[in-house]
Amino acid sequence: MSDGLLMEVCVDSVESAINAERGGAGRIELCCNLLEGGTTPSTGLLQVVKENVRIPVYVMIRPRGGDFLYSDWEVEVMKRDIEQMKSHRADGLVFGALTEDGRVDTELCMELLAASRPLPVTFHRAFDMVHDPVVALEALVSLGFERILTSGCDSSALEGLPVIKRLVEQAKGRIAIMPGGGITERNLQRILEGSGSQEFHCSARSSKDSSMKFRNCNVSMGGALSVPEYAVKVADVTKVRTLNAIARNTL
Repeated sequence: MSDGLLMEVCVDSVESAINAERGGAGRIELCCNLLEGGTTPSTGLLQVVKENVRIPVYVMIRPRGGDFLYSDWEVEVMKRDIEQMKSHRADGLVFGALTEDGRVDTELCMELLAASRPLPVTFHRAFDMVHDPVVALEALVSLGFERILTSGCDSSALEGLPVIKRLVEQAKGRIAIMPGGGITERNLQRILEGSGSQEFHCSARSSKDSSMKFRNCNVSMGGALSVPEYAVKVADVTKVRTLNAIARNTL
């Protein structure tokens, strides 16, 4: 990739982390429950990933799916998770918190940032649920976040591209703006050219069939919208390499 351009791959397994590095990713976001937008992974997963990859691993701190308005109990869980991830050599952290009226919860974010020091922190796609992204960006700059992961307050980075472009212009290098959400080989060039961003975030996954020979297809371990029991989605080395190549040729 050209200088300054970085690809972050969101992963939820050791295999995906290894594939992301092999494909040329510059950083990993480690989480679990990708169907819910990502939640905090286990410390065991972080440890094994750190033993098998050399690129930086940023860990998501999010105690549950759903909104970003947290109870006192959930805040305590987040603080303890931050302590654990720091002790197990996380290179950075990823979190976000909002007030009930859709603003950045500056008080809580200050507490979590203090607990995170000296690690760099990304404010995740909670940003896409804010009432006013212009005001939210300034709050995050003042708080000291390293970057914002955003789809431009829309369902995907492509649809939110005009907002992402405005955020990059507003940030003026004070905070990194990293597009994420639905980024694929088909739209990456347009998103990079249209936004002016120097980083991007994707999962680059493909479905991998289970190695199970005996299969009971009458049982589902999840809810009504559960994923197939005998398929696993993992970061695809070929997809990561293709996205890398597109990015190199774009910027």
